[in-house]
Amino acid sequence: MDGVAMATFTIDSENNITAHAGLPAGADESQSFTNQKELAKLTADWLASRMVDIWNSFAGVAPFDDLKPVKKFTDRKAAAARIWKAVERLAPLVTPTAADVAPQKGRAKKAPGKGKRRNTARPGAKRGANVAREGSKKAEVLDLMRRSQGATLPEIMELTGWQAHTVRGFVSGTLTKKLGLKVESFRSERKERTYRIKG
Repeated sequence: MDGVAMATFTIDSENNITAHAGLPAGADESQSFTNQKELAKLTADWLASRMVDIWNSFAGVAPFDDLKPVKKFTDRKAAAARIWKAVERLAPLVTPTAADVAPQKGRAKKAPGKGKRRNTARPGAKRGANVAREGSKKAEVLDLMRRSQGATLPEIMELTGWQAHTVRGFVSGTLTKKLGLKVESFRSERKERTYRIKG
């Protein structure tokens, strides 16, 4: 393969997909895939709703800002193909030597200032202040996600009492699509899904 590392993707019970330079030690091989064919095989027995949940959990969240949430897929093959095309974007972030340090590397380069300016100027962003009433769960979640370290999925679930898929829907649907906020989604050092509002 001319020294090119093929990314291995793992998926957990909360539908979080992570790219690795190779299968991590102790990872469940049956919950990993390296290409569209393996993803289709892995998802063959899943409920169609799980495929929709996976898609909607990252649609609208960086680096999937251009993807829109869906209500359903035409069929399982189309779902696997679309999900694969999306997760392929995570592969370039993986390097063979720095698989475990990827979260720290990602944190060091907080550069894209242009996108931030454009998004905060949207009319939707102004509505954000009115939609999240002071003292409401939404306002508390927004406060957590505005911290420099962001808010982990378990933190948000504990604060709100929401299920994981509800949190992901809130982030991709309400925050990014309706309010036009720029939300980063990444793994914390403790491997927990973390969300942070930029700007």
